[in-house]
Amino acid sequence: MAKQPSKAASAAKKPASPTNAAAAPSDDPDFVLGSLQQAFEANKRYAADEAEMLEFYRQMLLIRRFEEKAGQLYGLGLIGGFCHLYIGQEAVAIGLQSALDNDRDSVITGYRDHGHMLAYGIDPKVIMAELTGREAGISKGKGGSMHMFSTEHKFYGGHGIVGAQVALGGGLALAHQYNEDGGICLAYFGDGAANQGQVYETFNMAALWNLPIVFVVEDNQYAMGTSTKRSSAETRFYRRGTSFRIPGMEVNGMDVLEVRAAAEVAFAHVRAGKGPVLMECNTYRYRGHSMSDPAKYRTREEVQDQRDHHDPIERLKKTLIESGKGEDELKSIDKAIRAEVAQAADFAETSPEPGAGELYTDVLVGEY
Repeated sequence: MAKQPSKAASAAKKPASPTNAAAAPSDDPDFVLGSLQQAFEANKRYAADEAEMLEFYRQMLLIRRFEEKAGQLYGLGLIGGFCHLYIGQEAVAIGLQSALDNDRDSVITGYRDHGHMLAYGIDPKVIMAELTGREAGISKGKGGSMHMFSTEHKFYGGHGIVGAQVALGGGLALAHQYNEDGGICLAYFGDGAANQGQVYETFNMAALWNLPIVFVVEDNQYAMGTSTKRSSAETRFYRRGTSFRIPGMEVNGMDVLEVRAAAEVAFAHVRAGKGPVLMECNTYRYRGHSMSDPAKYRTREEVQDQRDHHDPIERLKKTLIESGKGEDELKSIDKAIRAEVAQAADFAETSPEPGAGELYTDVLVGEY
């Protein structure tokens, strides 16, 4: 027997009347797909206490100052290959990862990965050492900027293949489900990866198998150098999971408290065994796609407007000042972070490069 039209679709064909002008929520099989957004809209900003806000501020500043220093080291030739900075997007990683259970949950992302590692609380020294290709780096200097990895912290990359981390994230979520460890996977990808076929294959399997995963689109508007309006027919990426019955959420990725509020809603849904969530965090990167990108596809005025009116760190700083924090205290936090980042850079510059023998390690998981 052929599949019958849904009740909502059938009702839409009938003449309008007071009783059937719109399908009741219980009759609309797609109604549930908007439920998380509704729950989020009811309370869009996380009620952080003073200590939490200060920690969010410190963590975002750490990412900002670390990435600024990485840009300097790249310019000096101390970082080779590609280097993709996270400046401007700090609120996404901090807002989401501050809500994770670091003992159970896993994270996987693309090649703009330094900020995600810092958000996970990983030592800036070993991250900077990895950027500069040193033996003390978190991947022994063999991963560099784009391929950082730490099974100890359940951080599974850092991936150079566009969109590949989404499929691998599905595998991590399947492992959480199979092992019954209570963990969830947080899988980041960008608006540029959103049109990859493997992304939708993973959506389908994740929904079919009810996997514990939150897919996060970090929409920084330009992918590599093409605006989403020119590359995507549907630019509201949170809608992309609808055909797979994955509820979507649209979030202001420039507000750390809003991102954290969205995380609370999404993670609770997934932990309750209700399957995957697709979250779109609308954000903006201030630098080019990579350090080699002159970013001529947008104006300086556009970037400056984002810095002046939407900067996530300045937004939280304003909230802290309004709550009674003094400028001097916030300046002292910045000073301490600058010193921490300088120490990380000194550590990286003075650490030895890996020996030639490292070429033959970590190639296989086991010995054969």
